[in-house]
Amino acid sequence: MYSRRLLPIVLALVVGLTSVASSVVLADELELKDGHPERYVVREGDTLWDISARFLVDPWRWPEIWKANPYIDNPHLIYPGDVLVFTNINGNPSLRVLRNENLAVEKLSPRIREEAVDDAITTIPPGVIEPFLTEGMVLDADAIDDLGYVVLGVEGNIVVGEGSEIYARNLVEPVSKVYQVFRPGDALIHPVTNEYLGTEATYLGDATMLRADDVSKLLVTRSVEEIAPSDRLLPVERDIAKPYFHPHAPEGDVLGYIIKAAKGVSEVGPYSIVIISLGLANGIEEGHVLRIRHNKAPIKDPVTGRQLELPEEDSGLLMVFKAFERVSYALVMDATRAIHVNDSLVSPLR
Repeated sequence: MYSRRLLPIVLALVVGLTSVASSVVLADELELKDGHPERYVVREGDTLWDISARFLVDPWRWPEIWKANPYIDNPHLIYPGDVLVFTNINGNPSLRVLRNENLAVEKLSPRIREEAVDDAITTIPPGVIEPFLTEGMVLDADAIDDLGYVVLGVEGNIVVGEGSEIYARNLVEPVSKVYQVFRPGDALIHPVTNEYLGTEATYLGDATMLRADDVSKLLVTRSVEEIAPSDRLLPVERDIAKPYFHPHAPEGDVLGYIIKAAKGVSEVGPYSIVIISLGLANGIEEGHVLRIRHNKAPIKDPVTGRQLELPEEDSGLLMVFKAFERVSYALVMDATRAIHVNDSLVSPLR
């Protein structure tokens, strides 16, 4: 059993979704968790983050210790029933994957085993973020003005729902087969600079094109709220893959803020979705992990009577899962204390 301490580890990737040409990369220091197991059987409902938290103090760094299994068709994925074995290879701690938990020694025939990707263990619970992958949108106000809009229900209805036909205008070429119907929502403002970062869209439903013209005709195929005149239409692709992410730190120093809790949630904790003030323009991408720092309000010094700025304190970690130009959706993965809007975000390596 390895106690909690810093150990040089040969980085080997088993489940990270990166392309790795060799099984050995640069050494680094990772902190192992006290009392970590020697082996773990992967279960239905597990996530890579949760499994890694059994072994590592920083579970987002799981790609750095899991060793690829050459006898698995896709060595970057693991499945329920797989056994993760903590071993020492040439003096370096590592995790190996076995396909049969009854094997005391790894004896695998040279036969590639094929597995369905959809059955593989994901980084985070997919059900938590899937609605935001398909429905979450942040658009620029000018882009919204250029989109098509609902005119009226074909039967003269001012508000319509699922199964209704609608008239719409300004659907520019090339005309899409499927549109997402939304209503412009809150403007997202940077908490420090007061810069406009985008407009969050409220998803209303889906519509399929029936006839394209100056006044087009569409069928509402899904509705979560009533659709009304002036609601906007965004052409979409509905092919959303199961969410696999490779957690990693952004390059260099970053500084951002939590600017909103999605869906108007009042309390932010683990598996809460938030909107942050960093996006593609800041070099942020899906899978980036950020450390949350609680910004305490200034207080009056009890002796001098002057205003005193208190130091920030770590509050947890979040991971970006959908990045827009100037903002992103992120999922809070760990929380050590209450998390608030306007809390700051920095690199997890800082």
